[in-house]
Amino acid sequence: MKHTIFVDGQEGTTGLEINERLAKRDDVEILRIAYEKRRDAAERKKYINQADIVFLCLPDDAAREAVSLVENPHTRIIDASTAHRTAEGWAYGIPELSAAHRADVQAAKRVSNPGCFATGFNALMYPLVKEGIVPSEYPVTCHSVTGYSGGGKKLIERFASEPKMESPNFYALGLTHKHLPEMQKHSGLAHPPLFTPIVANYYRGMTVAIPLFADRLNRRLSPVEVCAFFHEYYAGQTFVRAMPFGAQNEFELGFLNAEGTNGTNTLEIFVCGNEAQILVAARLDNLGKGASGAAVQNMNIMLGLDETTGLA
Repeated sequence: MKHTIFVDGQEGTTGLEINERLAKRDDVEILRIAYEKRRDAAERKKYINQADIVFLCLPDDAAREAVSLVENPHTRIIDASTAHRTAEGWAYGIPELSAAHRADVQAAKRVSNPGCFATGFNALMYPLVKEGIVPSEYPVTCHSVTGYSGGGKKLIERFASEPKMESPNFYALGLTHKHLPEMQKHSGLAHPPLFTPIVANYYRGMTVAIPLFADRLNRRLSPVEVCAFFHEYYAGQTFVRAMPFGAQNEFELGFLNAEGTNGTNTLEIFVCGNEAQILVAARLDNLGKGASGAAVQNMNIMLGLDETTGLA
């Protein structure tokens, strides 16, 4: 029997990519709403309650409205907006963080798909805080570089029609980026990080980097030891992979290219630095493991399927 899937908000970047991934599969049936009725609440309600899994690829308020339309107790939601990422009763959709996270996703009726920046950040910080290496009170700074697709449809259209950006640009200069609440809550930090995202003139792919002072850690570790820690922590995970120490030099001539995992659902972790300062970095496709790929992975887990289905 095929699983029925409805993508509410199928015209946006994430919705389009989810549909593209699911269209290649023969184990799901995609319910498609007529274009002219995509904002009709009654029509959306009908499709939402017919589906086994509903992906919400909507602005926050519309996502909350969609959840309120659910009457079928068997309908399960994966919300790609920021509306429910810190909400009680919602599983946080990075199953690699721990066995408990994976079990929560598998059993959940409601799963919040993480933000792209937050995926990289929490893949780095959650294990370090959980295992007592980084103090929860540590004043964390995070820098990230992303392609312009992370800005959504309007920014993509701007670059496609009239590219204006010749250099990378810092943004969210008020230091209140919308991913901060989930970055703090799901990492275990006592305070939100100081987060400075940078958008550059390329389409997709991102790096998320966190510098650490070795003498401020609970345990004095070298970069090589931190790298070994990540290898052990994520051993056996399909989509999160700690790279060998020094891999950024071996594979990329001393540079860490943000586009290296594009087209995949893989998140790679790099560690570099020296005895006094350590840099941990995550590289991922912001539209893959940072959005649609993660959503499909979560769907697979919720349905009891191999998590790699449709994501090879």
